[in-house]
Amino acid sequence: MAQPIRAGVLALQGGVVEHAQMLEQLGANVILVRRESDFTGPDGPRLDALVLPGGESSTQDRLLRLFDLADPLRRLISGGLPTLGTCAGLILLARDVLDPAPGQRTLGVFDASVRRNALGAQLASCEAEFTIQAAGVFGSGAFGDVRGALIRAPEIAAVGPGARVIAVRDGRILGATSFPAGLPSDTTIPGSQLPLGPITGIAFHPEISGDPGFHRALLAQAR
Repeated sequence: MAQPIRAGVLALQGGVVEHAQMLEQLGANVILVRRESDFTGPDGPRLDALVLPGGESSTQDRLLRLFDLADPLRRLISGGLPTLGTCAGLILLARDVLDPAPGQRTLGVFDASVRRNALGAQLASCEAEFTIQAAGVFGSGAFGDVRGALIRAPEIAAVGPGARVIAVRDGRILGATSFPAGLPSDTTIPGSQLPLGPITGIAFHPEISGDPGFHRALLAQAR
């Protein structure tokens, strides 16, 4: 009998519980990541997939560095671990932040530039459906769209050659993914037919809306 997929959720701050519950409902063995030994050891990587949750990105950044997690986590993700970042998690993954808090850093593993709190104040929060240009991501909305909440959400200002856009709303880029391993960035296959790459970042919260589309696709990458 196959062992359950070991799915980590970074659990230093932010919306950890909703991600953990959704992954458990999909049959994963959830590991709350608070120290390096939660995800790596003498036996090698101890995770098959990872989620970086929403929350306060500058606080998460400070805690990653305080607990000496930034460098080992960067190595793990750069090594190809299937990783999903939502909202603040997207910011942590990004190559750079155009409007960082004082001293804020990122893991720099995802070829995208982001802008924090681009979609306004807390009162501007809303729920919407997003058409995802990636094979294997089927949400609970109309035509397989993914439903998610926008809460003081960031936006992706630009993607480099190592990433591609997968979600746009009102002219803003709200989701992107890296290219699948071994696939050149100049591929001519339509984006909607390409699967997610090892790193995916989205500005919205499908876990709050109860939509398992991205989490299901993440676990499929780990199989």
